[in-house]
Amino acid sequence: MKPTRITTLFGIKYPIIAGGMVWCSSWRLASAVTNAGGLGLLGSGSMHPETLEQHIEKMQQATAGKPWGVNIPLMYPEIDKLIEIIISHKVPVVFTSAGSPKKYTATFHAAGIKVAHVVSSSKFARKCEEAGVDAVVAEGFEAGGHNGREETTTMTLIPQVRQATSLPLIAAGGIASGSAIAAAMALGAEGVQIGTLFALSQESSASEAFKQRCITLNEGDTMLALKKISPTRMIKNALYDKIHAAEDAGADADKLREILGAKAAKRGIFDGDLDSGELEIGQIASAIKEIKPVAQIMDELVADFDATVQKMAQL
Repeated sequence: MKPTRITTLFGIKYPIIAGGMVWCSSWRLASAVTNAGGLGLLGSGSMHPETLEQHIEKMQQATAGKPWGVNIPLMYPEIDKLIEIIISHKVPVVFTSAGSPKKYTATFHAAGIKVAHVVSSSKFARKCEEAGVDAVVAEGFEAGGHNGREETTTMTLIPQVRQATSLPLIAAGGIASGSAIAAAMALGAEGVQIGTLFALSQESSASEAFKQRCITLNEGDTMLALKKISPTRMIKNALYDKIHAAEDAGADADKLREILGAKAAKRGIFDGDLDSGELEIGQIASAIKEIKPVAQIMDELVADFDATVQKMAQL
């Protein structure tokens, strides 16, 4: 892997970012990715402010000055507290999602923090450039968890975002191999954000029951649902069946929230309730059949990328 604008921007060895995923991206996962040469992100969306502060302090101890960051969903109810903590602890990188980065980017920049924002369309990529972010993450709807309403695949999205903006571009959604990284770069990406593969690593804070369920999935076992609330990719289970039936019957957003209940993602991902929990994971889970340590995952990604590039050069 050669240097790209993404490796230069974040000061990392490989242009590989671990997505900041709720209930998965604790300091153990994020620090393991950073220490293996990528960029690890804490998933603040499932953390109370005091919990995030604890994870930031542990990240600082575990990474010895190497680059890392925090993912912040901009609709988080206590976002001002999160931002205060991030700035006071001199977190070097922030990835924002689920909202407009315009309101907070200047604040982060004033504190010396680099900012990337997650988008699902060329339109929002252009708005990111106007907002002054340092990089954009274009995520296809293969990805697990919350998705864009456009339902655009990664292969379709990346080249169009590349044409729409001059910002350093990170591809996300359905990427779990070195060959997929090479494909994303062939389409114009300069780095990748990987979620599902790292969510199913040994260091992920997801429950063992959740991980074991995910590595048994086949194609078609995850579906996009909850479009009247926020489109979310999840595994088919008893909860999904209730949601699907309600959606077919014309249920409104309030009814869907009632079916979900409180803390549905925590029940499914962190607590391991495989029936009534919301099991968020990406489509590419069907290609993952083993739970591995992050260091091994990173080595395999880089080796597969190099082999793919060499193979393509011979065509």
